[in-house]
Amino acid sequence: MALRAAKWGWSRTGWQRLLVLLLWLGHGTWVLLGPHPGRHWARAADVLSKPGQGLASRWTQWRAARRVSARSFAETQAENERLRAELAQLRTQMAQEAPRLMEADEAVRLLGLKRQVPLDLKGARVIFSTRPAAFGGLILDRGQDLGLVADQGVLVPEGIVGRLWSVGPTQSKILPADAPNASVAVMLMRSRATGVLQGLGSGRALIRYISNQEVVQVGEAVLTSGLDRVFPRGLLVGYVAEVARGDLELKVQVNLSAPLDRISTVLLLPAQPPLEVQPPFVAPEQKPQRKRGTP
Repeated sequence: MALRAAKWGWSRTGWQRLLVLLLWLGHGTWVLLGPHPGRHWARAADVLSKPGQGLASRWTQWRAARRVSARSFAETQAENERLRAELAQLRTQMAQEAPRLMEADEAVRLLGLKRQVPLDLKGARVIFSTRPAAFGGLILDRGQDLGLVADQGVLVPEGIVGRLWSVGPTQSKILPADAPNASVAVMLMRSRATGVLQGLGSGRALIRYISNQEVVQVGEAVLTSGLDRVFPRGLLVGYVAEVARGDLELKVQVNLSAPLDRISTVLLLPAQPPLEVQPPFVAPEQKPQRKRGTP
């Protein structure tokens, strides 16, 4: 048994050498660390724990930033929802007020036209349009209740519209100037040549009875001549779009200036207006007279 213990275990001398080695290692460590080795261990622990502390600090900051971002995102979403609701409300208000604003703008424009034409003009609203149909027209909301009669001229700030075709108790129908059975006495602005405007539909018309000897230019303005006693002289009708020479007369095609498909309010001329309407006379300013003997 003793031989087996000596073979597989350490001898007494070996244990003594191991103990001496451990003492030398402990003494060397004490010499290197000094009299207060706890500080070095604490410093080593701090160095070893810094990466973990940094990771923990970053994790805490990330979680805090995520909470702030989530709160900001929720606040942003709430603000966006509030702005969407306000925008929808404003759009609804604009849609509700748009017709009144359009009517107000149209009223202002008609008032300016009424000041330019010194006649007893009456206003009416277009409530329905039958222009797409054959021989269609515009239906007004006023009739005999406003004292309207047939063949009164109708105009807007852009130009003439047509004439009253039929008048009922509370409504009346306009025959537009581009209707095939409509006619207006017109003249060319530059040459002053006169003719009769006949409708072609779709906002176009043809001037008849202008001699081949006349010089008509594309883009020339076409005015009322006043000879039909429906419109006074000088109201805008449209502009020359095309000129072609015929056998006996020129074929002058005109684009009407009034937007017949987008009219909501019109002015009506009195029945049989004067041939020519003069603008209202404005007396010039009189300078104060100087007394004799004063510079």
